[in-house]
Amino acid sequence: MWAWMNGEFVKADELRISPFDHGFLYGLGFFETFRTYEGQPFLLEEHIERLRKALDEFRIDVELDVDKLTAIICELNARSGGEDGYFRLNVSAGVHDIGLAPSVYEKPTVILFRKNLPPLTRGKEKSAVWLKTRRNTPESEQRYKSHHYANNVLARLELPSLAEQEGFFLTGEGHVAEGITSNIFWVKDGGLYTPALETGILAGITRDWVIWEAHSLGINVVEGLFTPDKLEAAEEVFVTNAVQELVPILQLGSSRFAGRNGMLYTKLHELYVKQVEQTSKER
Repeated sequence: MWAWMNGEFVKADELRISPFDHGFLYGLGFFETFRTYEGQPFLLEEHIERLRKALDEFRIDVELDVDKLTAIICELNARSGGEDGYFRLNVSAGVHDIGLAPSVYEKPTVILFRKNLPPLTRGKEKSAVWLKTRRNTPESEQRYKSHHYANNVLARLELPSLAEQEGFFLTGEGHVAEGITSNIFWVKDGGLYTPALETGILAGITRDWVIWEAHSLGINVVEGLFTPDKLEAAEEVFVTNAVQELVPILQLGSSRFAGRNGMLYTKLHELYVKQVEQTSKER
C-alpha cells in the first residue's frame, strides 16, 4: 500500500513519525476522509476547507492546495493498480519538545493515506442501536475530525460490526447526536430532521450536501435538539458519510422504517449519485 508523506511517495509499511510529534504526544492532529470515483475525489474542496478551519484555529501552519492534492491522489491510485481508493488526509502538529505548544506549529507532519475501498452496495440497509457511550463534547467550540477519537473507539467496541449496524450517540443531556462514523437524518410528515451542530456533532460534508439539496427540493429541514422518541417515530431514517454515501436504516430497536424504499432517501441518494457521475465526467 502506498502513501504520501511531506512531499514524498512512501510505501505504507515504511512510514515513520517522531515520538515527539505533538499529534502523538497530545493528540493534536486533524484529518479528512473521502473517496474517489473514476479516479477523482468527490467534494474535495469542501473537505479541505473544513480541515483548514481546524488547522487555523490550532495554529498549525501548512499549505493545502486542492489541485496539488488531486494530482497526488491520482498518483496514489495509479500506484495501487488504478482502482478507486479510500483516502485519509492527516495533518499532525509536528515535532516539538515535551510540553505544550509554541505560538505556532510551523512544521506539521502531513500524510495522505490510501487503502482499497470496501465493497459499496448502494441502498444496502443497516440496523441501528442506541449506544451506551455518550457523545463527548468537542475540544473547541466546533467539532473537527481530530486525533481525539477515543469516544468513537469506545462506542465502536459496543458493536460486533459496522458493516451491518450503526451506533447512535446521545449527548450527555439525552439528545440525539450522530452515528459513530456518520450523521443522522430522519423523515416525518414530509419534513427532514437532523441534530443541530450545537449538540457537538461533526459538521459533515455529506450532511451539508443533504441539507442543501433538500432545501433546493423545497423540503423543510429542521435542525434541532431531539429526544430519541422523535427519531423512533420517524417514517424514514438514513445516515451519511463521505465513503458510504447515504445509507438507509431499516430498524432501531422495535422501530422499523422504510429503509431503501424511503421516498426522500431514494430521491436524495439518486441526486447524490447523479452529481458524483457528473463531477467525474467533468474532470
